[in-house]
Amino acid sequence: MIEQATRQFALEQMAKAMKQLTPPPRLSVAEWADHERRLDSQSSSEPGRWVTSRAEYQRGIMDACSDPLVKEVVVMCGAQLGKSEMLLNTIGYHMAHDPAPILMMQPTVDMGTAFSKDRVTAGLLRSTPCLRDKVKDSKAKDANNTTLHKVFPGGALSIVGANSPSSLASRPIRVVLCDEVDRYPPSAGEEGDPISLAKRRAATFWNRKIILVSTPTNRGGSRIESAYNESDQRKFYVPCHDCGHKQVLSWSNVTWRDDNPSTGTYHCAECGSIWSDTDRHRAVRNGEWMANAPFNGVAGFHLNALYSPWSVLSDAIEEFLAARKNPMRLKTFVNTFLGETWEDEGEGVDDYSVSKRKEDYEGIPDDVVLLTAGADVQDDRVEVEIVGWGAGEESWQIDYHIIYGDPSTTQLWQKVDEVLLATYEHPCGEPMIVRATCIDTGGHHTRAVYNYAKTRAGHRVFAIKGVGGEGKPIVGRPSKNNIGRVPLYPIGVDTAKEVHYSRLKQDEAGPGYCHFPSKRDDEYFKQLTAEKQMIKYHKGFPSRVWVKTRTRNEALDVRVYAIAALTILNVNMDSAARKFYANMEKQKLPNVEEADKPHPLVAGKKSVRRGGFANNWR
Repeated sequence: MIEQATRQFALEQMAKAMKQLTPPPRLSVAEWADHERRLDSQSSSEPGRWVTSRAEYQRGIMDACSDPLVKEVVVMCGAQLGKSEMLLNTIGYHMAHDPAPILMMQPTVDMGTAFSKDRVTAGLLRSTPCLRDKVKDSKAKDANNTTLHKVFPGGALSIVGANSPSSLASRPIRVVLCDEVDRYPPSAGEEGDPISLAKRRAATFWNRKIILVSTPTNRGGSRIESAYNESDQRKFYVPCHDCGHKQVLSWSNVTWRDDNPSTGTYHCAECGSIWSDTDRHRAVRNGEWMANAPFNGVAGFHLNALYSPWSVLSDAIEEFLAARKNPMRLKTFVNTFLGETWEDEGEGVDDYSVSKRKEDYEGIPDDVVLLTAGADVQDDRVEVEIVGWGAGEESWQIDYHIIYGDPSTTQLWQKVDEVLLATYEHPCGEPMIVRATCIDTGGHHTRAVYNYAKTRAGHRVFAIKGVGGEGKPIVGRPSKNNIGRVPLYPIGVDTAKEVHYSRLKQDEAGPGYCHFPSKRDDEYFKQLTAEKQMIKYHKGFPSRVWVKTRTRNEALDVRVYAIAALTILNVNMDSAARKFYANMEKQKLPNVEEADKPHPLVAGKKSVRRGGFANNWR
């Protein structure tokens, strides 16, 4: 009896050992996701089991991420196509099925932290049953599971920012995932290109995998476009339900009538048959990836949002119609919907063409509902521009002051007060004040600027410092880590200049258009257009930088600061304008009952306006 029990125990132990030695079944990332991945209601509009066929184009991309013949995967695509979920599936696949050291790189450390908390922990580990026990519960002193570093059996996941050189130079990595690479800085500190640094960490692995994913930005300076051009350039071909012709979905095949989005249709590129949204989604489910260049170990994928099962053609047309006359909004549409790089019509703006915009107006025009200011400090003066804003961020220059004096003296700042704290009269008779001012601290008399901003905080005078680099937000998070101990706002001057120049290129009044009074001289417009963008190479990698074409550019600087002041206020100008017009109409109507009636002026084009919103807005 004892011998039989011993023999049975030995057989069980041998079976367990053999099971450990048995290789896991061969699965691709897509197959693993279909079997194991679950989506939660907080991070997905379609919670429950993952179904790759819901967006069939994802299958080829995820399969390439587990194909041993593919060393590098490049995905250039628009927004809302599921690229983040594909990266999460790749992480889950390696945690559960093919353990390996993994590096996930986001543009910044802050974005990496948010990605870890919102997508990895909440959207992947907690919602997918087979992963819940792979990573230990987070503990204050547990180095194996922190926000940015998670250890699992056979590997670890490190989440880093491309702006942090120290996080890119440590342990070896087999799987490198790089998200939104077009938003990476040209260099991680002084160490060089962050993608090259990450690739170097995977160089010792024969089965390494490099995955680059991004929405593209500007032609000539786009990392993802350059990487895609060096790949086998795969596109997703879908069949027509009438003629069977396989084609790439293209915006050129979208048509509509009379600027009415509801009339929009998609047409087959071969036979011209009309596709409904349902026909288009069905075609995508039957599509396939086809390469357009020889395979060299790099699989490249390009997609636009017409492939998305969540896209509605009428919504896309509405977005395009709203953006087509505004270069910056059109650029966003081209980048995020079409998944294509944006090519500027020109690298700069001609000062003469802008000067022809001069108009005969004085004071505050009727359409202005809010004022901001930008101030630039020089050794012998402070230059201030007052800008009026209307619906759609259409702007009017209200005044431009050059205040001479020594910025280290109180007399000069008293003169600045007379400009920034002055009261302006709107045509409706209501007084208006400057709601926010950005004043630069980066060059001259920094301590004096800090002192002034500190004492004028109640008037929303903000101390700022310009920060160069592509893709930085116009306004960043303020910090008091300065000698003045005042909130100091970092200003993404490159981004603000792109916004400004795109508006100068508009030739029709409306959202974004810039108006200038006839009293401005030629020198002003030369300063306003005194820089242009150029492609420069840093350690072999292209980047777009702004360079001066003239010595003086104060007019450009103060306009950028006025734009930043509006950004800090975070006002929806369309909503603000509607409230402004509605309030004026109420004051014109004779009684309360009449004031409750809708008036065509609120929704239509404005003419003469009366009211007090300009004074009451907060």
